Amino acid sequence: MLKRVAVFCLCLSFAGVVHAQNWPSFRGERAAGVADGQGTPTSWNVEKSINILWKIAIPGLAHSSPIVWGNRIFVTTAISSDPNTYFRHGLYGAGDSAADVSKHTWKVYALNKRTGKIIWEKTAHVGVPKIKRHIKSTHASSTPATDGKYVVAFFGSEGLYCYDFDGKLLWKKDLGVLDLGAFNVPDLQWGTASSPIIYKNLVIVQCDTQKEDFIAAFDIKTGKEVWRTSREELPSWGTPTVYEGKSRVEMIVNGTNHIIGYDPLTGKELWRLAGNSLITCPTPIIGHGLIFVTSGYRPIKPIYAIRLGATGDISLKDGATSNEHVAWSRMRGGPYQPTPIIYGDYLYTCANHGVLTCYDAKTGEQIYEQRIADKGGAYSASPVAADGKLYLSSEDGEIFVVKTGPKYELLAANPMGEVLMATPAISDGMIFVRGRHHLFALGERKAANGAK
Repeated sequence: MLKRVAVFCLCLSFAGVVHAQNWPSFRGERAAGVADGQGTPTSWNVEKSINILWKIAIPGLAHSSPIVWGNRIFVTTAISSDPNTYFRHGLYGAGDSAADVSKHTWKVYALNKRTGKIIWEKTAHVGVPKIKRHIKSTHASSTPATDGKYVVAFFGSEGLYCYDFDGKLLWKKDLGVLDLGAFNVPDLQWGTASSPIIYKNLVIVQCDTQKEDFIAAFDIKTGKEVWRTSREELPSWGTPTVYEGKSRVEMIVNGTNHIIGYDPLTGKELWRLAGNSLITCPTPIIGHGLIFVTSGYRPIKPIYAIRLGATGDISLKDGATSNEHVAWSRMRGGPYQPTPIIYGDYLYTCANHGVLTCYDAKTGEQIYEQRIADKGGAYSASPVAADGKLYLSSEDGEIFVVKTGPKYELLAANPMGEVLMATPAISDGMIFVRGRHHLFALGERKAANGAK
């Protein structure tokens, strides 16, 4: 009996290690962004190489985040043939499209997690982009996804690509010209950013554009379309989130006209909620039996806490902040770009101008509101968390570490030396940060030695 218990405990321990290694899609599993029990560092120094395990230059311009499975990291990029291609970070209201119409090369990289050495690199597509991008965006803003066997990269109008773990292209899909831009200025082109997700044997992509809106699922082995559901939406940039509950599975999709829950196996609508921003970017997250969906573009900047298991139209009546299916809501405070994060009992949102707000996740009570850095700055990357610490990446190139809990406490400010737009990934005590020019691995030296 004791041997059986020991074996059972060993299996649980091993499962925890495997789980800790993997960060399979945007912001990790279910976009939660949390990786506890890994001993992630609080401070580091790029110039002095303190807690910098390695860094490697990645060519091109891309805001896609790194993902991790086992001992491999996957990143994507788009390399312009114009050496002076324009990109502008910071806080501003201009919605201009970039003028770069030069030939681009779209690539997928696989790297060794411990060393940063490139295992393989594959060219997915070469050509002139079919759609322009926002001057603050890139032609490779969608984070790839993996299930440990397949690696999927989405390059918008340049297609959807599926590779095996050795870099062999298994299939590709042309989803047509995906024209996303300002809802009120159709001629502006901003490009795609919604990332693919993998659920069971399906690759699912959300494509809300100026003309055609749909969400579609493809067989991960063959690329065959399994289902496609039309949507009546404005352009959007959020990523779907799938949650497997006790009674059913829900896929939650952020959108302007409606936030919608779908059955991910069929594309059938389960519920819908009206009342959202005119531009939607954040990805839905789940915690405490609630679905949290936010957006931060005028005229309203809502935060919704939706109970799992809803059916039908669950929209709030005029003036109401809750109903049978909406536990609580706020019409102000939703972030424009960064996806919020749940850690412990709290929901944290990070505004584009660097104000961190903490709420009681179950009730919506605001606990505190605090500017992260005295000098301000812009924030596009989403926060991640580990071991009681929030990691918040500013566009100006600093990662601020804030203690979790009901009281704001800044633990460290770590300059990276280059612009930060992508959301970090965490695996085995290591934090992988994608900067404007490099991919960094941060961590204590023992963390790198412990990675298998």
